[in-house]
Amino acid sequence: MLDLIGTTVLTATVAVILNAVITMMPLTSVQKLTTVTIAGLWIGLAIALATTGIYAATATPVPVVGIMVVLPLIAVGAAMLLSSGARATLLALPVPLLLGLNALRILPGAFILLLASQGKLSGPFPQSAGWGDIIVGIIAIPLMLAAARNFTGNRAALLAWNILGTLDLLEAVALGVLSAPGSPLQIFGGAVGSTAMWSLPWSSVPTLLVPFYFISHGIIFAHLAQRTSQSSAFAASQAGL
Repeated sequence: MLDLIGTTVLTATVAVILNAVITMMPLTSVQKLTTVTIAGLWIGLAIALATTGIYAATATPVPVVGIMVVLPLIAVGAAMLLSSGARATLLALPVPLLLGLNALRILPGAFILLLASQGKLSGPFPQSAGWGDIIVGIIAIPLMLAAARNFTGNRAALLAWNILGTLDLLEAVALGVLSAPGSPLQIFGGAVGSTAMWSLPWSSVPTLLVPFYFISHGIIFAHLAQRTSQSSAFAASQAGL
């Protein structure tokens, strides 16, 4: 039953994120169709790989899942660095929207804790990843409202939350790797560890949601840096008057 509910909720979460991001991006109809097609192919690949069992193969779970996490980050990071158009498009995503989408981290966090309560996850991974996502998601809600009202006045809180959210993801990934049965890096979790995260529907968390949330934190960092630069330039111009 939990797997069925998880499939429904996680699929809806991915759909909401994709729809919100594509809708808010200043793209032409053709560009939006292209972006949706690429995203759909990537989602299909992540699901197809999960159905083959390759994530759960004793010798391969960490490398394959690691590739699925890292490749989107490399692609988006390279696009932002090399293309001013891509950078402008990503920075067009408003910070309150990104905070709102991060609030959805409450859902996978809750499922991870439920899996642990059923003995399907063990070690420090589910407690850290589950509660970490729930805490970050809950804090994102009032911060979203505050940022929508006054971005500049809440920059310090946004920076602190963004660092917390990024560290939460890094810790979850690290503990997931260190809890993967069969991995040469495993030191936690025994025979159960993070095994449940390598099969559907739960594999959607590390392969689809985690990359998006890493990217969202990167975009928020870029927004903060841009606003700081603009504020410094304005202060300098005022001082020169």
